[in-house]
Amino acid sequence: QSIAQEVVGLLSMILLMLTALVANTVVIVVILRTPLLRKFIFVCHLCAVDLLSAIFLMPLGIISTSSCFNRVIYSIAECQALIFLNVCFISASILTISIISVERYYYIVHPMRYEVKMTIRLAVAGVIFIWVKSVLLTVLALVDWPQGNGATSASRCTVYWSPGAHKKAFVIIFSIVCFVLPTIIIFAVYCGVYRVARMASLQQASVPAQAAAPQPRSNSIASQVTIITTRNEPLPRLMPERLLGSNKAILTLVLIVGQFLCCWLPFFAFHLHSSIAAGTVGGGHGEMVVTWIAYSSFAINPFFYGLLNRQIREELARLRRSCFNRPLGQEICLSVTEASVQENFLQFLQRATSTLETHASCISPSPRNRLDQTKTAFPIPGQVPEE
Repeated sequence: QSIAQEVVGLLSMILLMLTALVANTVVIVVILRTPLLRKFIFVCHLCAVDLLSAIFLMPLGIISTSSCFNRVIYSIAECQALIFLNVCFISASILTISIISVERYYYIVHPMRYEVKMTIRLAVAGVIFIWVKSVLLTVLALVDWPQGNGATSASRCTVYWSPGAHKKAFVIIFSIVCFVLPTIIIFAVYCGVYRVARMASLQQASVPAQAAAPQPRSNSIASQVTIITTRNEPLPRLMPERLLGSNKAILTLVLIVGQFLCCWLPFFAFHLHSSIAAGTVGGGHGEMVVTWIAYSSFAINPFFYGLLNRQIREELARLRRSCFNRPLGQEICLSVTEASVQENFLQFLQRATSTLETHASCISPSPRNRLDQTKTAFPIPGQVPEE
C-alpha cells in the first residue's frame, strides 16, 4: 500500500508539471502571436513565471519531496538554489495575480483613465517591482543560512533545515507579504468588480422598459448615470435567466478567489505553524502535501487567467485551425443578445470589453443585431465620469 501511494503521488506530481508546461506555453504563444492580445502583459508574465516554475522548480520539487529519491544527497549550494527558486517563483506568481486583480478593477471603474495611463512603461515598472520584491524576500530567506550546524549536505531541502530566530521572522514576513496582503487585495477587488457587474446587470434589465418611451438622447455618461440613479421607480425584477446568470457570476467569483485560497492557504498555514509552534520543525509528508497543493497553482493559473478569456480561446481556435490547415470558414462570434450574463461578467474580469473589436473578422451583423447591440449599450454604474 505504501509503494502504491508513492507511485500515485509521483504520477500526480508529474501530471501537474506536464499540465503547467503545456497550458502556460499555449497561453504565452497565443498572446505573443496576436498583436491585439499583447495588452494582456501581466497575464503573459504570470504564465511566464508559472512556466519557469514548471521547468526549474517542479522537477527539483519532485526529486526533493518524493520518497522515490530518498538516496539523493544535496550540497549546501544545491539546497540554497532550491530555496531561492522556491521563494522567488512563489512570490512572483502571487504578486502578479494581485496586480492583475488591481488592473482589472481599475479598468472597470476608470476605463478612460486606464487607457491613457496604462502604458508599456507602467507595465514594465510593475514587472520590475514584482521581481525586485521577490528577490529581496529570497535574500532574506538565505541570510545566515546554514547557521553554523557544521553540515555540508542534506537529504531534504527545506527552509527549516538550518533553524534560527531569523527563520521565524522570515516565515512571518513571507506569509504577510505573499499571502495575507494579496488575499485582502484580491477579495476586496473582486467584490468591487461583482458589485459593479451586478449594478450593470440591473441597469441592462431596465433598458427595454426605457426604450418603450422615447427620451431625448444624451451623450454624457454623467447625465445617463444621473438619470438612472435618480429614478423614483423601483428597480425591475431580474428575469429568471438573468437571476441564473447572476448566480453564475457569483460562482465565478467564488471559483477565482477560492482557487487562490485552496492552493496557498494550506501552504502558508503549515509554514506559520511550523515556525511559531515551539519544538516543531517542518518536513515530512505534511510539507510535501501542502507544497504540491501550492504548486498546483502553476498548472491552474493559465486556465483561470488565460484560457477563461473568450478572446484568447478564439485566437487559440484560429491558431489550431491554421496549424492543421483547416479552412477558417465562418467565425463564430456571439452577439450581445446571445451572450449570457455570465459571459458579460467574465468579460469584465478579463478586460474583454471595449478594447478589442472581435466582430471585425465576422460577417457583418444584420440590422436586427445592430439594433439589439445599440439597445444594450449602457454605461456601467460606478464609473467615475471623466473628460
